[in-house]
Amino acid sequence: MRKVAFQSIQTTIFSYVGVVLGYINVLWLYPYALDTTQLGTFRTIQDLGLLLVPFAQLGLGHGITRYFPKLERNQAALLTFSLLFSFLGFGVVALLFFGFRQQVISLFASNSPEVINFLGIVLFIALFSVWNSILDAFARSFVKVGIPTFFREVFLRLLTSILVALYLLKWIDFDQVMQGLVGVYGLSMLGVAFYMVWLGVFKFDFSWSKFPSGFKSSLLKYSLLTFLATAASTLILKIDSVMISSMLSLEANAIYSIAFYMALVIELPRRAISQVAMPLIAEHFAQQRLQEINLLYRQLSNRQLYICLLLFALIWTNIDAIYHFVPNREIYQTGKWVVLIIALGKLVDVAFSLNSEILVFSSYYRFNLVLTVSMSLLLIAANYFLIPVLGIEGAAVGSAAVMLAYNLVKYGYLKWRLNLDPFSLETLKILVVGVLTVSAMYLSPVLTNPFLSLVITSLLVIAVFVGSSALLGVGKEEWAWLKNRGK
Repeated sequence: MRKVAFQSIQTTIFSYVGVVLGYINVLWLYPYALDTTQLGTFRTIQDLGLLLVPFAQLGLGHGITRYFPKLERNQAALLTFSLLFSFLGFGVVALLFFGFRQQVISLFASNSPEVINFLGIVLFIALFSVWNSILDAFARSFVKVGIPTFFREVFLRLLTSILVALYLLKWIDFDQVMQGLVGVYGLSMLGVAFYMVWLGVFKFDFSWSKFPSGFKSSLLKYSLLTFLATAASTLILKIDSVMISSMLSLEANAIYSIAFYMALVIELPRRAISQVAMPLIAEHFAQQRLQEINLLYRQLSNRQLYICLLLFALIWTNIDAIYHFVPNREIYQTGKWVVLIIALGKLVDVAFSLNSEILVFSSYYRFNLVLTVSMSLLLIAANYFLIPVLGIEGAAVGSAAVMLAYNLVKYGYLKWRLNLDPFSLETLKILVVGVLTVSAMYLSPVLTNPFLSLVITSLLVIAVFVGSSALLGVGKEEWAWLKNRGK
């Protein structure tokens, strides 16, 4: 747990530095510098590119994590093999993208024609993101996730800030902003590559014949079986943006993307911890240590839920004050209820902890494939029916409902097959603390000054959180750690 704690803390720090940059970008710079159509285009093109990544990667990210412990040497050969094989996957995706170009164009022609002019950029974003994901998985196998997180969460956002700022200063036009995204994603990928060169683990090695007998075929079989699950997981995260642009408008996607980003902050601790926990789960399964997996499963569920409930309370109790600082807030504040719905869905995902990661590295990974693909199709169907009726709130409701169903099925399956359970009496106490903390919004005085309201409400929320935690005996390990750090 010490290794997990150190790396997850380091990763969380970079993640939250990225959050600060992200908040500046999404809640101020982008709405100030770009109109709603431009902002919708900016987000849609990036989401389309990231949507292609798992199809081009062919599941090699999870494959590297699972099979890396089986190699005592030739790790550089595994990296070289993975990079070249993923380039082959990208080539297939690129051919299909060009082959179905007219169908892609028809999706956006009616409601979001501006997207069509930048479809070529989608493939460059996909290529650099694919290679970045391979390098990230390889670094994660060495339990080196902090610096790759810096390039993914901080460096990438900093470069996009500079790009949009140059447009705001009228030094470049909007077409050049979109073209600049190619350089942004490319430089982020190169940053991770140079870091791995500095570590001495990035070397080209074509001695694939030295892999253990059956290693390469097992790696590819596992990766190809799991890539659909990875693709479906990405689809669940990104399809809302694409479908809103296609079925409503780029303006609607701009409103939704800002609301979604606010809610996304809640799950950042889970994402940070997951990156570090995955190689440990793979190692535990390799040694058949189910008790250690269950302990990790429960500890991380409680700790993530405890932290994320505080974040949820801080965001939702201050939601009006936060929107006050968004340029053109009368437009973007219409996404307020999207924040609540998506945030609740993220809390559900946090509470169920590492169920996806455990399934992926267990012998039941095929079930995860079937389930994830089924849920992605269910989400597409839900969006198809709900978006025309409820607008962007329909997309949020569909996402949250599918997330709940998805986690309930995974929880039941792991309980049945492996007798793993992340919940305990501690979980119930944490939920009570969360309810009491969110209720603090009704105690907060009504103030006309949004900054003063933000400060006072946040202090009140933290006070209720700390007080109810002490009353119920919740979060002792977390507070003990903070106390020791202060000495």
